[in-house]
Amino acid sequence: MKRRTFRALRSRLEPAQHHSVYVVLLDPSVARLRKVRLENPARDPSKPCVYVGMTGLPPEERFANHKAGIKASSVVERHGIELLPELYEHLNPMPFQAAVEMEKDLAEDLRRLGYTVTGGH
Repeated sequence: MKRRTFRALRSRLEPAQHHSVYVVLLDPSVARLRKVRLENPARDPSKPCVYVGMTGLPPEERFANHKAGIKASSVVERHGIELLPELYEHLNPMPFQAAVEMEKDLAEDLRRLGYTVTGGH
């Protein structure tokens, strides 16, 4: 009898589309960071500072992990306020590769709209 591995069993049980993109509202003080200013030369000061990420977890759980310092982005751990589901809920869920691309696209789109964006690798 063939040995079954946990990964093989999990891949059969989990849906292929369980990845998500998410957007976190950041404290406005993030806009004073040099790296953030350089990444957002055309930022609109009236629009919020946000972090764009992707995850295989539910966005709420991923945000909680950031705040707890678990595989955290330092900017979200220190300056994250809340999730902004109105900016990402309509996009989720999706397969892994689509989430990788969507993270970049969403960050670029928000930056183009004047948001101060970090993340979105």
